[in-house]
Amino acid sequence: MERPNTISGLQAKRRQLVKLRKGLEADVRKVTCDLDHLDACIRLFDPTADTAAAIKRYATKHRAKKGQMKRFVLDRLKEATAPITSLDIAEAWIADRGLRTDHGTTVMIRKRVGACLTTLQAQGCVYGYGEVNRQWALPVQGAVPHS
Repeated sequence: MERPNTISGLQAKRRQLVKLRKGLEADVRKVTCDLDHLDACIRLFDPTADTAAAIKRYATKHRAKKGQMKRFVLDRLKEATAPITSLDIAEAWIADRGLRTDHGTTVMIRKRVGACLTTLQAQGCVYGYGEVNRQWALPVQGAVPHS
């Protein structure tokens, strides 16, 4: 039994929610930028001010929802023309989410990306190359993976 009105209504509702989400994400980026500016102003007047506590609270609040990091990592690997590092993926995540680009946030996100890549490698979905500056890639059909 076909219900074209139901399907078109659901599709319209989906478009409406996607538009709302984009607006909310833009608002989050703006508020994040405002917070960065306020932290900088606080440091101007009091260089010893502890804004690190605010950064830690901020970082833990912005965890990825279940499966989001995995999808993001796999998408970046699919788009890559050559093996890429966890830092490349972490920087793309930070830019995509509009997060702070300070050292602490980069390290935290890189650890999360690394954990995701390690899990994907254990599942046989990705391969890591190199020992020092490990690079990651999707397996090529018919190719034998390197160690």
